[in-house]
Amino acid sequence: MPPPPPREGRPAHRAKRSLGQNFLIDPNLQRRIVDAVQPDAEDEVMEIGPGQGALTRHLAGRVRRLVLVELDRDLAARLREQYAGRPDVEMIEGDVLELKLEDVTTDVAALKVIGNIPYNITTPIVFSLLERRPRPRMIVLMVQREVAERMAAAPGGKDYGALAVGVQSVATVQRVLSVGRRAFRPVPDVDSAVVRIVPRTPLPLSESEEMALRELTRRAFGQRRKQFQKILRDSYRLDAKDIEELERSLGFDLRQRPESFAPGEFVRLARALPPPV
Repeated sequence: MPPPPPREGRPAHRAKRSLGQNFLIDPNLQRRIVDAVQPDAEDEVMEIGPGQGALTRHLAGRVRRLVLVELDRDLAARLREQYAGRPDVEMIEGDVLELKLEDVTTDVAALKVIGNIPYNITTPIVFSLLERRPRPRMIVLMVQREVAERMAAAPGGKDYGALAVGVQSVATVQRVLSVGRRAFRPVPDVDSAVVRIVPRTPLPLSESEEMALRELTRRAFGQRRKQFQKILRDSYRLDAKDIEELERSLGFDLRQRPESFAPGEFVRLARALPPPV
């Protein structure tokens, strides 16, 4: 069933800078972003920040159930009115960072998530989805281009840091589409990119291991110009003998800087370290 057209009678919505609103106006890009989530007739999909329905109109009718999560009261009301009478489309007005996915679906592990999200809360949204258990099956997000580059960065480059380690240690991440700023209204000050994040199954780390990894990456990349051995001595109270034993058992050269270590190596190191001080 094709989505209904917007109803007449409401004044045009003005983008709110306070909510980071920039609306995607290119229909071809809208379709390509929706295709990136690989919609299937049996899918449940949650769309974060549907706004004026740019992606919604290409999703509705292609999936079994579509849940829209919109913080802006006016936009939520417009979407609720536009899709009234559609049992396959549900509107939730609220902040996605305060939303429990168990209130959205009975099967979080099968849920797909898509969204053109406010760039000022990209990292909190990504980690709110990846630090939970179970995790959604697939996450497709429009983010600032620089954030996409940092998320998918390989070890050794300037873009590689805590974000790359945090995401890549529990999921695969792929940059699937570049989007220029002229595709939006109002025109933002930055270019964008679409990333597809697929959480690993089974879960590769326990909750305690994930907490240890987050703490290690925070400390490591907070002092990224130092040798890793210096960071470990200061943060974990390791002496020269401890460092030597770590290098021997793990096969690492801890004289290197943190950006030289791949996500899997961070995981192995986090597992081997005592609690930080």
